[in-house]
Amino acid sequence: MMNQELEKYIRSIKNFPKDGIDFKDITTLLKDPKGLLQTGNALYDFAKEIPIDKVVGIESRGFFYGPLLAMKLQAGFVPIRKTGKLPAETVHQTYALEYGSDTIEVHKDAIAPGDKILLHDDLLATGGTARAACDLIEKAGGEIVQISFIIELAFLNAREKFEGYDLRTLIRYDKE
Repeated sequence: MMNQELEKYIRSIKNFPKDGIDFKDITTLLKDPKGLLQTGNALYDFAKEIPIDKVVGIESRGFFYGPLLAMKLQAGFVPIRKTGKLPAETVHQTYALEYGSDTIEVHKDAIAPGDKILLHDDLLATGGTARAACDLIEKAGGEIVQISFIIELAFLNAREKFEGYDLRTLIRYDKE
């Protein structure tokens, strides 16, 4: 489903960050008060009927709406960050990239066993980072009750990595 009202706020930048990539830039959405509000309300509508203890946002663009969702849902906010950026004891998850690997982590005490979790990020592309975030949350004892994204690049078929999860997106691009 393409949310055309929100899609008009997304800027496409050709060949960024490298040749062949058509980058979907949400900064144009964030700077517009109407787009900012509409997006926040639409993400909230996905989850407003679900009991949620924590909203977990993935670095860095998951930090834009994650805390706002947490406030509206009366839940806590937990950041997932790249290695070495969190000051207390952490648990981590390494995942494969096209060339090499990367690691994300969360504070060890951020997610309690049984916590109902809404995982949020801005964009679902290949799904590697979000899948690693799911594994990390579950390793910490959390139960993922929903995953939300502003944008889904459906032509990359990442949704297949999230079978069994309630995955929601506001804007879906079916082709490049």
